[in-house]
This record gives sequence, structure tokens and C-alpha cells, in this order.
Amino acid sequence: MKLSEKKRINILQAAEHLFFEKGVEHTSMDQVAAKAEASKRTVYNHFATKEELFQAILTTMLAKINHGDVIYFNKNQPIDLQLTAIAEQEVAMLTSPDFLRLAKIAFMQMLQEPQLAKSLSNNTMGCMTYLEDFLEQARTAGVLKGDELNIAAKQFVYQLKSFVFYPLLYGFETITEQQNNKVIEQTVSLFLAKYKA
Repeated sequence: MKLSEKKRINILQAAEHLFFEKGVEHTSMDQVAAKAEASKRTVYNHFATKEELFQAILTTMLAKINHGDVIYFNKNQPIDLQLTAIAEQEVAMLTSPDFLRLAKIAFMQMLQEPQLAKSLSNNTMGCMTYLEDFLEQARTAGVLKGDELNIAAKQFVYQLKSFVFYPLLYGFETITEQQNNKVIEQTVSLFLAKYKA
């Protein structure tokens, strides 16, 4: 690995640590340089602005997150088992330390930068990358009903987030695996009560 690449990695790690501890808004490029044991000039050679540095950190962190496998609709398997598998993967992602760290760094910054919220929208992570297509295939096969599957997909994911992700993000409570399993079971059950054909 070249020295410049090592410096870049050190800068990213230092900035990630500072952004997590202090927030993006309250971290200066001088602080990043000091933490990375690099000159301010070196930091600016790699990242022209703090926003560029922040975007690089988000990209790096997103790459570390296990988004799970794409699950394709299988007409020969019960729909509740397929939705449960999707929910289990989503909960694993939402409760992973890497995802929670990313969320904590990004959350306050999203309030300052609405375009950031757009770039971190649900459509770029986890099951939201394929869930609407999955639901459409299930509807075409006559297993599910409903016209607005984009809303159905969001309802499914937001139900999971409400009970397993947000309490962890805000530090309200620690959720056990048993509680997560109950949330998954209830989410699938409620979803099918509304959308099963």
C-alpha cells in the first residue's frame, strides 16, 4: 500500500472517530489533521472540503455494512417464510454496530443537509433495494394484493425500524434477540393481514 493511501485511510479513520464523538458540525479539519497525525495540507490534498471528507466516510462505512442477500420471490415457498427471511436480514443490518455507528454520525448531519437524507434514503440500503420488486412478483403470482407496493414496502421496513432500530439509535433500550424475533413475527403477521391475497 502506498504511503498516500495509508495517509488517506488514517485521515478517514480519524475523521470517522471525531465525527462520531463530536459530530460533523463541531469537528474542524485542523482536528482531523491532528488526530490523523498529518498536516492540514495533506488532509486538504486528499479531501478539498469537510463535506467531501464526510461523503468519503459515508461511502466507506456503507461498504462495510452487510446489507444481506437479495431474496427473490419463490412461488413454491410460503410467503410468510420468505418475508421472515427478509425481515431477519433487515434486522441484522439495522442492529449491526457498523450500521448504528453510521446512523449516529449521519443523523445530526441530515438535519443540516437535506440532500444527505436523500442520498442515505432507504432505497440504497438493505431490503429496500429489492423489496418492491419482490412484492410485485408475489402480487403477480396471486399471493399478495394491493396497488401501492412502494408504500407496502415502506410499511414493512418502517415497522421493523420503529421497534428494533430507533430504540437502539436513541439509546432508549437494549433489545434482545427474543424481542427482535417477536417484532419480526408480528411485522410479517400484520403485513400479511393487510396484503395477503
